[in-house]
Amino acid sequence: MQLTEILGFATYVIAQVEDTGVLTYLQQKFVAGGGFMWPILASLVLGLAFSIERMWTLTRASMNTKKFIVDVKDALTKGGVNEAMKVCENTRGSIASVFHAGLLRADDGVDAAEKAIMAYGAIEMGFLERGLIWISTFITIAPMLGFTGTVQGMIEAFDAIAEAAQISPGIVAGGISVALLTTLFGLVTAMILQLFYNYFVARIDKLVADMEESSIELIDALYEMKK
Repeated sequence: MQLTEILGFATYVIAQVEDTGVLTYLQQKFVAGGGFMWPILASLVLGLAFSIERMWTLTRASMNTKKFIVDVKDALTKGGVNEAMKVCENTRGSIASVFHAGLLRADDGVDAAEKAIMAYGAIEMGFLERGLIWISTFITIAPMLGFTGTVQGMIEAFDAIAEAAQISPGIVAGGISVALLTTLFGLVTAMILQLFYNYFVARIDKLVADMEESSIELIDALYEMKK
């Protein structure tokens, strides 16, 4: 899914929410939740921003691995290392970058190429995982902010009871309802970001597995070529 498609879908969802009046309801609850709703909202917005960036990066890093390996092997057979490097240069994706790093050292021997692939593979893996720590941070912070807001709201509710000098159901229920809004919004924010986080981890694991399997095939092809 391209970034434009993601933004288009998000715009469509927002439009549908506005038509049903849900957005107005959420705005009312947001205001009722108090000051802690703003940092929770900031956590959601920043978390979604990092998620969109990771979605874009992982989409560009993905590729048709099987077809690429076949193309590289054909290039090695027909034109040698230089021809295979051209295939890598004209292909977008993490595996193509790792292959290119290995082929650059192919003239120094298969062992040198293998070490280059391992080193660049670790760098590429770090690039794929960049930003996930921030999403994980917002997943942790949002519920904590929600619980903190709830505690503050409960304190205010009990202060209201003390001032009224009576335990009125209206005072107690209203105060507790408002206090629990921050917990609700914090948990919802964490759940949304957790879904994105788990999806990105699964995508990265698949890319890394493809990268390792493909690298083994490239090393085997270089051994055959040296023979």
